[in-house]
Amino acid sequence: MITNRQLLLPYALPYLAYVGIASLLSDVLAPHINYLFRLVIVPLLLVWAWRWYCPLTGPRSVWGSIATGTLVGLAGLLLWIALLAPFVHSDGASPWTVQSFLLRLLSAGLVVPLFEELMMRGFAFRLAFQWDQARRTGQPNPLQVALDHRSINEVAPGSWSWPAIILSTLAFTAGHTMAEWPAAVAYGLLMAWLLIRRQDLIACITAHAVTNISLALLVYSTDSWHFW
Repeated sequence: MITNRQLLLPYALPYLAYVGIASLLSDVLAPHINYLFRLVIVPLLLVWAWRWYCPLTGPRSVWGSIATGTLVGLAGLLLWIALLAPFVHSDGASPWTVQSFLLRLLSAGLVVPLFEELMMRGFAFRLAFQWDQARRTGQPNPLQVALDHRSINEVAPGSWSWPAIILSTLAFTAGHTMAEWPAAVAYGLLMAWLLIRRQDLIACITAHAVTNISLALLVYSTDSWHFW
C-alpha cells in the first residue's frame, strides 16, 4: 500500500508549482510568458504523477457527471460573482492583451480545474476524512495514522464527514485572495456537495472548468476585468 504521506508530493507538486510560478515570477516575467510557463510545467508534472492519482470516475455514469458538473459550474459562476462583487471594484482594473487572455483562459479552463480538484477534493478531502475516522475511533495521533497507515485510495466513493468538507474547503479558500474568500468558501462547499452527490472527481473537474471558462468569457465580453 502506498501511504498518504507518499502520495502528498504527487498531489501537491503541480499545485505548488502553479502557485510558485504565479507568485515568485510575477515581477520577473510578462503575464503571457508567466502563463506559458505554467501551461508547460504543470501539465508535465501532472503526467509524471498520474500513476499515483485516484480514479477520476466513480460508480455513476460519466456522462451524467459531466452533465451535472456543467449545470453546477454555471450555478457556481453566478454564486462566485454574487459573493465577489461586494469586495472588488472596477476602478483600476486594466484589460488583458488578447495573447495574455487566451493563455490565461487555457490555464484556468484546462489545467487549474484538474490539479486543483485532484489536490482539494481528491486528496485533502479524503485525507481529512481518514483523519476524522482515526480521531473518532480513539486512535492516538490520528493525523499520523492518516498519513502513515492509510491511503486515500481506500476511501469508498461518496464517503464524507463534516470535518472533511470543512477542512478541504478551508484549504481551497487559502489558495485565493482575501477578497475572494467568501466566494471561495461557498464554491468549496458546492464542490464538496457535488463530490458527495456524484461520487467522482470528473463532475467537480467539469464544474470547475465550466465556471472558470464562463467567467473568463463573461469578463472579456463585458469588460468586467475586476472579476478576474
